[in-house]
Formats: sequence, C-alpha cells, structure tokens
Amino acid sequence: MDSFKLGNMDSRSAEALARLSAELEHRDAQDIVRWAVDRYPAGLVLACSFGAEDMVLVDMLTRVHPAPIIFYLDTGLLFPETYRLIDEAQTRYGFECVRVVPELTAAQQEEQYGDALWSRHPDHCCALRKVKPLQRYLADKSAWMTGIRRDQTLIRKNAPIVDFDRQHGLMKINPLAVWSSKDVFRYLIRNRVPYNPLHDHGYPSIGCMPCTRPVNPGDDARSGRWAGQEKTECGLHL
Repeated sequence: MDSFKLGNMDSRSAEALARLSAELEHRDAQDIVRWAVDRYPAGLVLACSFGAEDMVLVDMLTRVHPAPIIFYLDTGLLFPETYRLIDEAQTRYGFECVRVVPELTAAQQEEQYGDALWSRHPDHCCALRKVKPLQRYLADKSAWMTGIRRDQTLIRKNAPIVDFDRQHGLMKINPLAVWSSKDVFRYLIRNRVPYNPLHDHGYPSIGCMPCTRPVNPGDDARSGRWAGQEKTECGLHL
C-alpha cells in the first residue's frame, strides 16, 4: 500500500505529499505518467471521458504501459461522436475500455424520477449517472489519473500534480495540470492522436448530450456545460 494512502493523513504525510507534487511540477507530463506507472504498478487507472485532454493521456499512457486500465463513465447519454471515438481509440491503441455504468438506465431513471431530470435537478442527475458509479469503481483502486487542467474552472485552479483524494480514498494524479488548451491540441496534432470532431465545431468541453452546447469563439470553455444554470462541475472533482 502506498505510504500516502491513508484515511486521515497526518501533517507529516501531507507535507511530504506536497513536496512530491512540487517536485513533479517541473517534469514533463510524459515523465509524470511514467512516474505514476512505476509508483503504482497495480491499481492505477485512467479516467477517460474521451475529451481532448484525456486523449493526450491515453496516448502517453499506452507508450509506457503494455496493458493500461482505462475506464469511462457511460451515462447512456453521450454523443454518438464520443462512442465512435471510444471504438477508434480501442482499435488504434489496442486496449479495451472498462465501461462503468449507473445502476439505472436512462429509461429507468426517467420512470423513477420523471422526464429530463438533468434539466430540473442537474446535480441529482450527475450524482446518479456519474458520481455514484465512480465511487463504486474506485473503491478498490490505488490511484487514478485525470486530465484536469488548472485553467479549466475556478474549482480546478489549484489542482496539484498529485494529491490524496479524500473524496474517494486514493491517490489522484493530474499530469496535465499546468497545460493550456493550446498545449493539448499541439500535442494531439503533432502526434496525430484522434480526438472528438465536436471539438472542431464549437465544443471545447464535451459531456452528456442534454447538458452540452457549443460555445461562441472567445467564450469560457465550460460555458457550454449546463448552460443557463449555476453549475460548472459534475461533482467528480470536488
């Protein structure tokens, strides 16, 4: 078990983890991914929404790990383009995604909670279709890797490279925390990494179909998520 994987970290462990994150701050993202694979040879998983950042991490991880564990939350409400990209990525990189699903199908949710829960109670919908499935999946894992970047939202602006995720009880690694959107697409293009074509049509951030809209040039990248509501996060990274 990792020395930092504690239910309640004491101050000494927290300080050591902060120093480690600061050291990793100045390393290339590919080096951080390699470090994570070496540090957590078992129990490391990549959370992949198949957005631009996550496709960068898929490419990096498959370069240094022969059999990575890559999972996605299939809410049943993803865009057709997202499902096609999942198939394309699996074929190109030779891995099989772990599909994590909610307890209720979209139809069952509608029957129990009424039509379009996402428009009436978006936090409840995200809890049912994303947050709770993620909690169940991560329960026996050692570390998870995400595509969080600091410039995405105010909540993420202080995201460390590595931290103990108290919400889920494991380590959390954010290799792209210091990257910009330009860094992401520069990597995708340079390495010919496939990405969701919706990114080229005004969708800088892509989630579920009912809760994602295109944005105008220059608008906040997250303004197309839950448009018209005071919500910028689904609850996975709070």
